[in-house]
Amino acid sequence: MGSYGEYLGKDFGKLGFGFMRLPKLGDGKIDIEQTKLMVDTFMEAGLTYFDTAYVYDGGDSERALKAALIDRYPRDSFTVATKMNAWLGSPTEEEVKKQFEISLERTGAGYFDFYLLHAIQNNNIDVYENYHLFDYVRQLKAEGKIKHWGFSFHGTPELLDKLLTEHTDVEFIQLQINYADWNDETVASGRNVAVATKHKVPFVIMEPVKGGNLANPPAPVAAVLKAANPDVSNASWAIRFAASLDGCIATLSGMSNLAQVQDNVSYMKEFKPLTQEEQDVIKKAQEELAKIEQIKCTACHYCVAGCPVGMRIPEIFAAMNKYLMNDMMRAPRDFAKAIDGAAKPSECLSCGQCEGACPQSLPIISLLARCADALE
Repeated sequence: MGSYGEYLGKDFGKLGFGFMRLPKLGDGKIDIEQTKLMVDTFMEAGLTYFDTAYVYDGGDSERALKAALIDRYPRDSFTVATKMNAWLGSPTEEEVKKQFEISLERTGAGYFDFYLLHAIQNNNIDVYENYHLFDYVRQLKAEGKIKHWGFSFHGTPELLDKLLTEHTDVEFIQLQINYADWNDETVASGRNVAVATKHKVPFVIMEPVKGGNLANPPAPVAAVLKAANPDVSNASWAIRFAASLDGCIATLSGMSNLAQVQDNVSYMKEFKPLTQEEQDVIKKAQEELAKIEQIKCTACHYCVAGCPVGMRIPEIFAAMNKYLMNDMMRAPRDFAKAIDGAAKPSECLSCGQCEGACPQSLPIISLLARCADALE
């Protein structure tokens, strides 16, 4: 991979705080008081990049950012990124463009340091182009309402190359990058990084821990990491792998409790890229992962929002992954929790909305049928 040299965000702290998986209270609402403690710990470490989106938690993520960060710290002491979504819920062009003003109101941020077109992939790019959203974010920048614009991406390397060729003023992008997906044909982490490098476009990294899966990886993978260094967390390997890439602005971690923040901060406050020896450990972990069959769900829950039967698809898939790892104690327990008061996989209507929403392009309908056969 070629060197970027100087690039946007080169000197940022390489850990970003993702406001997607915040702690919840018993009623399902975000625990603002615990989130404040998490924000304080993050800021005290000199880390300043915060990431949210219009659609996260139905807008509560942006509101939580206001309560936990923006109302409590000087505006020039942190960086805010949020996103405009043109496909979830099939909004009109006017409704999509209104998201910007709504996000400003929810957050009270005054302006956004980084603003993204959200979760572009091959099956929705036409909406972003037909709604003239690339031109719209350019206009927002010209008006001084955003400092930098880009897009988050879940598509093919060919589409990414096309977009960066056509939109040469894109300032940054956001990519799903982790060592589990590096060589994956669908997610194509490594190939998408190569495209970004070709165009010299820096990137924010999402899903470095793959929705928490690499914080608690399968036993053979955990054994490789523990043998290399028993004193560090599994998550630290994943986050440092991602943050070590040239061109990285920040590596987002969707932290859900104070302990996770404290762990991440412990090795990212004074970040050191992986050594060659540590890169070799990651290769061994990748080899072990390749031997294990898993449903590659990151629990983003985009599939759940429009499910007509209200199925908890990510939770069902998590239980199925336990089953595939022959964990016959946790698989039935987790499955029972996933369907408690909700639809079973056999109740899927095969409408396909979930597959259209899935950033991982999973064949959800057929996977649910398999879950029904194995777990019901």
